Amino acid sequence: MMNSSTCLRSFSKLSLDRTAHASLTSRTLFAPQTACFSTSTGYRAQVTSKAKKPVAPRRGEKTLNVKKGKKAPNYDMGKRPNPGERKAQRKRIVLSNNNALAVASLQDLSPKNVLDPSIEGKVMGFPEEIVDALRAEEAFKPSQGWGLFRRPAALVRKETAQLATLIKAVEDAKAEKQPRTIRRLVTGDLMSGKSTLLLQGLAMAHLRGWFVINLPNAQEIAFARTDYAPLAGSDPLQYTQDTYTADLLRQILKGNRAFLEETRMVTKPDLPFPLPANSTLKVLVEQGMVNSEFSWAVFTTLWQELSQPGRPPIMFALDAIAHVMRNSDYLSAEVKPIHGFDLTLIRQFVDHLSGQKTLANGGIILGGTSQSNKPATPALDHFIKVAEALQSDPDNVPKWNPYLGVDQRVVDALQGLEDPKQKDFDVLRLGGVSKPEAKAMMEYYAHSGMLRHTVDDRLVAEKWSLAGMGNVGELERASVRLRL
Repeated sequence: MMNSSTCLRSFSKLSLDRTAHASLTSRTLFAPQTACFSTSTGYRAQVTSKAKKPVAPRRGEKTLNVKKGKKAPNYDMGKRPNPGERKAQRKRIVLSNNNALAVASLQDLSPKNVLDPSIEGKVMGFPEEIVDALRAEEAFKPSQGWGLFRRPAALVRKETAQLATLIKAVEDAKAEKQPRTIRRLVTGDLMSGKSTLLLQGLAMAHLRGWFVINLPNAQEIAFARTDYAPLAGSDPLQYTQDTYTADLLRQILKGNRAFLEETRMVTKPDLPFPLPANSTLKVLVEQGMVNSEFSWAVFTTLWQELSQPGRPPIMFALDAIAHVMRNSDYLSAEVKPIHGFDLTLIRQFVDHLSGQKTLANGGIILGGTSQSNKPATPALDHFIKVAEALQSDPDNVPKWNPYLGVDQRVVDALQGLEDPKQKDFDVLRLGGVSKPEAKAMMEYYAHSGMLRHTVDDRLVAEKWSLAGMGNVGELERASVRLRL
């Protein structure tokens, strides 16, 4: 028989073996499965947790965590544009298309035929020297279709012939020693050819030997994009734009180089810089170009020289005139908006447009409106409607809307349009071209290889109707730009 101590030791050993066997069995059952060739312990392997579902961010919590000093990725893999590169691309002018055919029958404008009524209704080209002058004066617009054809050319429409008649009237009055200043506001629908008519007026003035000054866009003058400073001694206070005026002098020199090189100064102005004796006007203008702080003094001196006897007539043009018929974006020292008429260049133009001043040797003051980016100018719109009513139906002249604000300075400048006896100040409205004029344009498109259809009366009537009864921009779009 086994004694009691031996029996207890055997029982405790048996219970320990059963406990170890149960523990090993539980580990084996719940341990992750491993490969048979693995030498690592199965229960020591880390079990990968399941991926968490994305949780929507709480309100006010940012989800994008961008580290400091790290630039955003450039997905287009392109080069970042340099300063001013986008503006240069936006204002880039293309005047020639080498893929277009040269029109052998195209005639150029010349000093002799520019005033000839027989060229009305024909497409006429611009000579190369005139193209260079117009490019320097920024008369060409990027939105116009010059880059579709071999060389710049435009239709001599009915309104162009009227402008040529005004040029002839100014020259006849100057020959009789009775200088005449004619003032016109060019208006019309969107893409009706207003800027092109201004360009044709500048081209005709160049061909006739006039002195041309062009302010290509009033928006650039009034939108506070250039430096400005109060003009000392001016009453009421006016403001000069030295950098813009220096650029304008540069354009004037490029456009009127022959006259400025040949003409010598006859006045003795009090300028803040010395000038050589018997200097030419070119030397004077170059001083204003180089030293922008003297640009306004140089411009006023140049204007005095142009007012001397024997000088040519002046063509003074301003496009998008509505931008200066209100307060500009400039601020005075009292943090109040500066009216567009208080800018010296605009004051010079408006004084001659309103008739307060006249051109000593005659000329034309030509203003153009723009419909694409026109600001609200109730006074300008009212006077244009009044002038048009006086031309067509004098008995139904529109009255002023009392619910609209009145800018008295604009009213004083344009009140001459209400006078039916005033012939030197009027409105020239552009509508659609006639069907014969549209046919002349489409034949030019076909000869240039841009219109691949036979130009007959049926096609002309179709395109003329699609273009809103002859709208020039829509006619070009329907004939050349859109090919269905």
